[in-house]
Amino acid sequence: MTLSADRVSRTAAGQLILDGVSLTPAPGSVTGLLGPNGSGKSTLLRLLAGVLVPSSGVVTLDGHPLRELGRRTVARRLAVVEQQADTQTELTVLDVVRLGRVPHRRAWTPATPADDRAVHTALERTGLTDRTARLWHTLSGGERQRVQIARALAQEPRELLLDEPTNHLDIQHQLDLLTLVAELPVTTVVALHDLNLAAMYCDALVVLKEGRVVATGSPGDVLTEELIADVYGVKAAVSRDEPGDRPHVRFLGTLRPA
Repeated sequence: MTLSADRVSRTAAGQLILDGVSLTPAPGSVTGLLGPNGSGKSTLLRLLAGVLVPSSGVVTLDGHPLRELGRRTVARRLAVVEQQADTQTELTVLDVVRLGRVPHRRAWTPATPADDRAVHTALERTGLTDRTARLWHTLSGGERQRVQIARALAQEPRELLLDEPTNHLDIQHQLDLLTLVAELPVTTVVALHDLNLAAMYCDALVVLKEGRVVATGSPGDVLTEELIADVYGVKAAVSRDEPGDRPHVRFLGTLRPA
């Protein structure tokens, strides 16, 4: 078993943000969360991470309600990369990536060889080995995102939650990042805006609209012209190079004002 949400809802300031959403990603798979702004993707990720508590329904990890597990237990299993992260403290890239090892260490104990190996591997995977001494606040937005990915990988999670991880990245680094994520032996849930990236790298898709799930399944089953028109208000042509290939979306124009 792995991470699962069963009919979770979330209300904030009297507004229903999520309404009875269920999600059980297959172990080792990449599940993409799709939907327009305000559809509930980030809220669902925060519920899965235990940052927010559902108003109803339950999130479980290996069958145990998340709220009953200690924060350290959850942090040893589950890593989260938010859309944006910032700090006023003068941390180096190496300092930030080392934070990923905190759940695995007792307070005030020195880093172990296993910690050092995990940090080195994470830096290598994300192409940051030559930037370990750079200060966080001197990095570009894209570089900061890569450092946050490295910090999450240093955590050595079994589940990885990513909220728009390709924001601020150029095309090459978008592809490099999602290739890396797809190759990791972890269960990943990733919120994305780019439908073609979702089609290329996700094993399954969950589409949200106004806080409700409107479609689930493989990219080929989910990404249809009808769904894109209904959810995004956009006219699109969906094609495949060969039968059975992953779909490619070409946008033709809007159907209604944004």
